[in-house]
Amino acid sequence: MKLKLSSHHKAGLTLFEVLVVIGVVMIVGVVVLATHSGPNSKHMAQKITCVNNLKQIGLAYRIWEGDQSAVYPMGISVTNGGAMEMAQAGNAVMPFWVMSNELSTPKILYCPADEARVWATNFNGLTRSNVSYFVGVDVTNDVNPSMLLSGDCNFAMSGKPVSPGLLFVATNDPIAWGIFQHTKQGNLLLSDGSVQSTTTFGLQAQIKNTGLATNRWAIP
Repeated sequence: MKLKLSSHHKAGLTLFEVLVVIGVVMIVGVVVLATHSGPNSKHMAQKITCVNNLKQIGLAYRIWEGDQSAVYPMGISVTNGGAMEMAQAGNAVMPFWVMSNELSTPKILYCPADEARVWATNFNGLTRSNVSYFVGVDVTNDVNPSMLLSGDCNFAMSGKPVSPGLLFVATNDPIAWGIFQHTKQGNLLLSDGSVQSTTTFGLQAQIKNTGLATNRWAIP
């Protein structure tokens, strides 16, 4: 007797399921590292969490642009559901807020090494005190994979921490990672979705790779 094949196909993973899997992997990694005592283990666990946060943020950007003619929130006017004007004014919260459905939870906007901020329980009350990552104002799509889409906002310019708002960064500016968060290191999310963990030297090299004479970042 021949078996009758079913005409139904198994559905693929939904966005929610993908995010759940990523979250579980991240939590397992953090728990494993947390079992080892010492400050180095703690810093490593925080770094892993931060990198995973940025990867999920990158995924959210790609999903959002898929529904918006391949344009990120920074390239669409507020009146059309984007965050262009707000980002250009230095608002780092609005681009993430408009992607709330794709981000799933506001907790991934918070880096555990960022002691100056706390994670939010929902998007309705989201403020800069709940966001640890800058927004690349000039990154309106993923055409240039070297553009800096987001990353840790732990910057210092000429040895002084940068202020919230719109930051202009020229290729030869004396920008560096600050002493907070990841101790003079940091993570960068490129527009191709990859995350780079860099020293100050690597940060400056990535800025030059964008091809822009001046990068504009919205700092929370």
